[in-house]
Amino acid sequence: MSDADEMRSLILACDTSTDMLACALAWWPAHGVSPAAAAGVEVLARADHLCRRHANVELVDTVAAVLEKAGKTMDDVDAVLVGRGPGSFTGVRIGISTAKGLARGANVDLFGVSTLDATAWTAWRAGVRGLVGVAADAMRGEVYPALYRLDERGAVRLYERERVVKASVAIEEWSSRPDAHEIQLTGDGLVRYGNRFEEAGLMARVLSRDLWWPTGEGLLLAARALIDEAGGSEAALGSGDPALVLPIYTRLSDAEENERRRLGLAESAHMDTTGVADELAGRHLQLRPMGAADAEAASELEAACFEGAGHAPWTPTMFLDELGDGVAAPRSWWVAHDDGRLIGIAGGMVVDKDIQVLDVAVDAGYRRQGIARKLLAHVSYDAQMLGCESASLEVEADNAAAVALYEELGFSRVGIRRGYYGPGIDACVMSASLPLALPVDAASPEPTSAVHRAWPLSEPRRTDAEFAELDRRKPVLAIESSCDETAVAIIDADGTLLANQVSTQIDFHARFGGVVPEIASRKHVEVIVGVVDAALEEAAEALGLEGGALSPKELAAVGVTQGPGLVGALVVGVAFAKGFAYAAGKPLICVNHLEGHLYANLLTTPDLKPPFIFTLVSGGHTMLVHVRAWGDYEVLGETLDDAVGEAFDKVAKALGLGYPGGPIISRLAEDGNPKAIDFPRALNRKGDYRFSLSGLKTAVMLYIEQENKAGRPIHLPDLAASFEAAVFDVQYKKARNALRETGAKEYCIGGGVAANPHLRDMMVRKLSRQGIRVTVPPQNACTDNAAMIAVVAREKFLKGEFSDFSIDADPNMTL
Repeated sequence: MSDADEMRSLILACDTSTDMLACALAWWPAHGVSPAAAAGVEVLARADHLCRRHANVELVDTVAAVLEKAGKTMDDVDAVLVGRGPGSFTGVRIGISTAKGLARGANVDLFGVSTLDATAWTAWRAGVRGLVGVAADAMRGEVYPALYRLDERGAVRLYERERVVKASVAIEEWSSRPDAHEIQLTGDGLVRYGNRFEEAGLMARVLSRDLWWPTGEGLLLAARALIDEAGGSEAALGSGDPALVLPIYTRLSDAEENERRRLGLAESAHMDTTGVADELAGRHLQLRPMGAADAEAASELEAACFEGAGHAPWTPTMFLDELGDGVAAPRSWWVAHDDGRLIGIAGGMVVDKDIQVLDVAVDAGYRRQGIARKLLAHVSYDAQMLGCESASLEVEADNAAAVALYEELGFSRVGIRRGYYGPGIDACVMSASLPLALPVDAASPEPTSAVHRAWPLSEPRRTDAEFAELDRRKPVLAIESSCDETAVAIIDADGTLLANQVSTQIDFHARFGGVVPEIASRKHVEVIVGVVDAALEEAAEALGLEGGALSPKELAAVGVTQGPGLVGALVVGVAFAKGFAYAAGKPLICVNHLEGHLYANLLTTPDLKPPFIFTLVSGGHTMLVHVRAWGDYEVLGETLDDAVGEAFDKVAKALGLGYPGGPIISRLAEDGNPKAIDFPRALNRKGDYRFSLSGLKTAVMLYIEQENKAGRPIHLPDLAASFEAAVFDVQYKKARNALRETGAKEYCIGGGVAANPHLRDMMVRKLSRQGIRVTVPPQNACTDNAAMIAVVAREKFLKGEFSDFSIDADPNMTL
């Protein structure tokens, strides 16, 4: 690198928020230098092009082409810049996930800027001056409207924050301005709604169509302008940590919108709407919105937790007031309960764009289990849905443990309130940006963003012996994001699992009674870097490396679930893995999620070899497979309607038992009689390997309705046990018949429902009597996890079965 190059940074910019794939590579001055934006950007190569619905296919290859054109590699790049939207939900996630992978794989800074700003700067670079209105397409008859004043110095925002409105609203607002005749229109929203703007007389000064989309140079100019405003400091763009770069969202999913309306109406979150039946109160730890019935217990818990402290305990009336109709500002209150007891509370009040945390209390016997973190995660999530950008709280200045907890969550001390809790008892005022930093660890498995840290990370120091060990072990990292678990595992060439990290979203979906795809994909974007980091650290410990976490370049390959699954969730994992593998210079391996469930049995029985019969029972799949050889699969039968896990969830929801349904019904069935209710066994004919559960589900619903009409109480344990028996009897008989027909002497099972102890016990007990060796995967490898993906990725790595960087997620992938 020349002396001149050392005085500047090489920046790779990309954006896929619109139909335009924007990509450019440029020099800009290094830290502390603040020229005008235009003078500070020297573009070396660009490859902007329209690529509707093909961004995930083309982005990494486009990045490679731009670098090659400039004679550079990812090793030369100092930072990655990405458009954060607003724009197409899927497009934004593809861009940010790929950029996160690139930055984490290369261990460089990642910065984000508004795509609307980039569009305005694109127009500026083309010589446009004056008042410019960007109308970006938001679908659903909506646009993201943004006004700018373009002068010789650059593009100046005339709005505070990005928002989404109906196209008609934006048209009315702009048409009513006294300077409406000066507005020059641009933005891809004109493709869909241009005729409406034209009818309002706003298209008279429309910009050239080729300026309606952002460009890579526009991104770079927008970022340099922010640095310029900050006196040359790149801190204006953020910390550079890729874990902390998130999309700009202006709209919630439909499920979230409905929940926000519930919160905003300040109605009491009654127990009967939380999805938790009385029979389940003592079964396991659960979190749910606070209800009026919790007021007494919450007050008692509060008094016990703050006994002897300056804090005045809340009375039951105060809690009821928080849940009542008379509150002036929206509230969010959550409780944790276990063993029939309320053991944790947290709540806050929305003031402008800040959630003021009013109370956090956890029973002394349940502390250090991550409960406070989980409660605060839910309160802060509600706050984000209500438009908050920060959280604040007061805590006794002398309460070192509480202060340390809040600092760990990302809060910083911003002041002291003298005598706040009484004479001589001061309060420490703390504040944090949302989302909160919630570490991934065994005690706190909720979805998280990263703990704030120095970035880029220091490169690990290795001895020659450690380098030799890494070369021998050849660690392969695998990513799983097909549904609502963000999981990362690392396996070595010998098949030893070095790391297995999972960040679950169950608590976030439980409030909606099932997985909300939109929320799932958002959470994957938020946590994927943190889970990868945790896996790299765990693997280094397992290998006995003393110089720090594994670096991406010390891996042998990167595997990822390509499908099947929720498309939005898969896209995040695939996009990140592609960027990560490319930046680290490692081969990419694509894995079939269904094959992963099959291979999970090797974790228990390494000598398992075909031929054998395999049953897959999960939330999305039910199938019976004849495994003739590894990679040679004959699907004997699949479900015609509901998958087993789906049926469990639907029955649990009908009974008000909460989500997910499988574990709840299994716990109830332990005390029930499986012969109490004679539910039907569908398609139970010899030679028919298809499955159908809709009839059984309907029979359960009819039984509930009949018992309710007759005024008879439903004995939930008996119903659960009888329902389980009807499902599992069919699974057993079809597996037995398939074993007899094929002559196979081995049987294994996989999928989330394979964790059910009654199903596992029945299959082992009954089939073993017939001379069949039965393999069941480890409990933690039944539900979606990356360990099973790593096992497949390892096999493919050893065979040299690699994928190119043009692959995309395949939500309908078959076995």
